[in-house]
This record gives sequence, structure tokens and C-alpha cells, in this order.
Amino acid sequence: MTIKVGIVGGSGYSGGELIRLLLGHPQAEIAWVTSRADKDLEAVHRNLVGSGLRFVREEEAGECDVVFLCMPSRESMTRAQTYLDRGCKVVDIGSDFRLKDRALFEQVYGAEHSSWDLVEEAPYGATELRRDQVAGARLVANPGCFAYTTILTLAPLVRAGWVELDRLVVNGLTGTSGAGAEPKLQSHHSEIANSAIPYNVVDHRHTYEVEQELSALADGPVRVHFTPVFCPFTRGILSVCTGFATRPVDRAELLELYTEFYAAEPFVDVLTRAIDPAVSWQYLPYPSVAYLAGSNYVQIGIDADPKRGRIVAIGALDNLGKGAASSAIQNMNCMLGIDERSGIAGRGLHP
Repeated sequence: MTIKVGIVGGSGYSGGELIRLLLGHPQAEIAWVTSRADKDLEAVHRNLVGSGLRFVREEEAGECDVVFLCMPSRESMTRAQTYLDRGCKVVDIGSDFRLKDRALFEQVYGAEHSSWDLVEEAPYGATELRRDQVAGARLVANPGCFAYTTILTLAPLVRAGWVELDRLVVNGLTGTSGAGAEPKLQSHHSEIANSAIPYNVVDHRHTYEVEQELSALADGPVRVHFTPVFCPFTRGILSVCTGFATRPVDRAELLELYTEFYAAEPFVDVLTRAIDPAVSWQYLPYPSVAYLAGSNYVQIGIDADPKRGRIVAIGALDNLGKGAASSAIQNMNCMLGIDERSGIAGRGLHP
């Protein structure tokens, strides 16, 4: 079985990562990649020199089985129906189909949604939590990178009711690739190299995805106070999530909860390393973005603070991998009923 794949908007970082991964997918063949700009694909994505691929205009895009939409907010809603009408499966890496409350979407993104019927049929593509819905879908809304990290990190606690649901606090650290491929002052090396820059410190748009999905798990409202911080590394998201425990709990119980919750998930690694009382700097029991680069894996570390009645859960992933391109491929695999690990089973880079 050969899957013919099209990519709409392949000149950005997520598009480039999709191409790289799909070139190694045992069942996928890239049929076409579009770009609106007059660019040479191998000049834009210099790691793909020798691939033989080139950008085409969208009107030149031919037939395929699956289309990935790598487009800015408010643009995917104008394209998805076209490809669905051609009989394609569609995975949207953008944000247009994620939020399921129309008034909220239009408030957060400042635009009227032109294809709301598609929002209502498209599952939120956190595969680990909505696998059955993704498997039967023709259109899937890929999660935002901050949102996906945070949702997976907090899901076991929220489902179990072990934290207070109205005052979860999340600090999210992101690398410079999260700002996209277009040059911006804040991602300029001189600005970020020796700094860390908080931004959109309240009401970041990924907050609404997190609250939506965690509320569904809790079967009741969940409130998350989320603040992102722009940091001087290239790839990665690290979400430090703090909740107030609803009952006394220790780390051993937390690890049991998390390992059972994710026992069947091939891409979620719960870090169970013991805390060594002889070591003053404890970092091995917790995740780091460096070891996840280029992969579809999530690492989660967990700890209890009984003196203050807190639980701290920390999740990390590659924002261009599990936070975008490789999770989109995982969703494609699930939609087509093939091994979810196909094309994305490789571990992260180190060093």
C-alpha cells in the first residue's frame, strides 16, 4: 500500500519537517509540495538537497490520498473542503479546526469561521486521548505544540481527580523555531541568545485548547493559568505544570498512575528513575528538550511536594516533531489503519 501525500504550505519549518519524515516513511510517497512564493525547495530546506522535490503552485497539485495543511491561522478553513471533495484525508497542522466553541474561536482568532460544519466533524488530534475518533475521521485538527505538551502532562492527574481543577498553573518554555521561519526581531540571535522572553503572559490562545481537552477528560470545567517563555534553544517545548493535590499523595503513587495511564502508548515515556538522596542537583528524573529533537516522543517527569500540598508534572517534546509534523503523521497512520509508528519511530538526537 503506497500512500500519496500532498503538503500545502511546505516552505516553513513544520512543512520541512514533514517532508524530511515522509521521505523515510515506508508506505508514503510525496506527490507534491506547494509554496506561494517563488522559491527553490532545496534552497529553503537545505537538509533536503538531493531529494529531487520542488515546490509547485497549489493549482498544479494533483491527486493524492492525504493532504497536510501547513498554513497560518484562518487559512486552512478555506482549503480543507476542496481536498475533502477530492476524496482526500486531511490533517490540519494549523489552528482552524481545534476549538469546538464557535464564539470562542472567533473571539480568540478574531475572524468568522467559514467552515464550521467541518470543525464539528474534525476530532482534536491528540492521538493518545482520541484514537477512536481519529481512526474514523476524514479531517483531523492537529494540536498546538504548547497545548499538546500540557494536555499529555496533566491528563492522568485531571482524569483521576488528584488535583484541584480550577487553579492549574503552567509555565511553558519554547525554542526559537516556534517563532517560525520568517525573520523576526525577537528571534534574532542578538536578542534571544542571552535571554529568556515571556510573551502573551495571560490568555495565550493555546490555553483554550488545553482547557477544552482537559475539561472533556474531567467531565467538568478545568482552568489553566498558562504563561509561555521564549528561550535560546532551537527545538523543544517544556511545560512545567503545578497543581494543588486533592489528597495527600507521594511520588510512588504518581508514577504508578502515569505508567498505567500511558502503558499502551508507544510515544509517551514516563520517567521513573529514582530520586537519589545523595545527589544535590536532581535533574535525571525529569525531562529535557535536548534529547527529544527530531522525534515523536514525549517525556514526562512527576513529583510531589507534600509540604505545600502540590504536585509538579513536567512534560517535554520537540515542537516541530511531536508538536507538529510527526504527530500529524501519527494521525495520518491512525486514520489509514496502519501502524502508528510507521515513519516516526526514531528516537531523538543526542548530542
